[in-house]
Amino acid sequence: MKGLNGKVAFVTGAGRGIGQAIAKRLAAEGAKAAVVDLDEDTARATAAEIGAGAIALRADVTDSAAVRVAVTECEKRLGAIDVLVNNAGWDKIEPFVESREETWEKVIAINLKGPIICARAVLDGMIARQKGRIVSIASDAGRVGSTGEAVYSGAKSGVIGFSKTLAREMARHHINVNVVCPGPTGTPLLKQAMRNSKLMDSLVRAVPFRRLAEPDEIAAAVAFLASDDAAFITGQTLSVSGGLTMS
Repeated sequence: MKGLNGKVAFVTGAGRGIGQAIAKRLAAEGAKAAVVDLDEDTARATAAEIGAGAIALRADVTDSAAVRVAVTECEKRLGAIDVLVNNAGWDKIEPFVESREETWEKVIAINLKGPIICARAVLDGMIARQKGRIVSIASDAGRVGSTGEAVYSGAKSGVIGFSKTLAREMARHHINVNVVCPGPTGTPLLKQAMRNSKLMDSLVRAVPFRRLAEPDEIAAAVAFLASDDAAFITGQTLSVSGGLTMS
C-alpha cells in the first residue's frame, strides 16, 4: 500500500480478532501501530508480536478522558496520529424483547459512542496538520439488520451515518473518513456468541461464498482505505462479507 510507511495508526480493540489483524497488517505495511484495548494483557501480547514500532495502550473507548490520555501517550511515544481505526465492539445476541436496558446501553456505548469519542480525540490534531484517515468498523448488520442484534444493528447504522457526515465536514481539511462493514467473521467474539452449531451453520449458508470471513480479509480493506491508494475516497461504506450484502 502506498503512503503507510512511518505513519502512526491508533487501532482500538486491537488485542485480538479483527483489531489484532488490522494492527498487524498496518504494521506490515510500515505503519507504527498503537495497539489499544481495554484488556492491556492482550494489547501487550499483540504489540510484542508486531515488534519494533508497536506499543500497547489500555483505554476504555466509552471514557472520553481515558481515550484522550491514550491519544496523548501515543503521540508522545510514536508521533502524531495519522490513522484512527475504530474497531472496538461488543454484542450480545438475543431477541430484542428479551434484552435489558443495561445491555442496550453497553452496546450503544461501545459500538457508537466509542467511535464518536475516539474521532473527537484525534480530530484537532488532524485538522491542524490538514491530513488524516479515519476508518470505522461497522457491520453488515447495520446495513440490512440482523436477527438477535437489534440494538447492535442500530448502533452500527449510527456509525455509518456519523461517518458520512464527518466525511463531509472534514473533507476541506483533507481528512478521509470511511467505513468497513464485515460480514460474519471467524473471531473469538462470534464463536462465543454462536455457541449453537446449528446457528453457525445457518450463518455460513447465508453467505454466498459459504464460509466466514477471515480477520485478515477485513484488515486488507482497512489497510487500503488508510493508504494513499484511497486518497480520493471518503464517505464510503465497504462491505467485506462474501456477498452477504451487495450494493
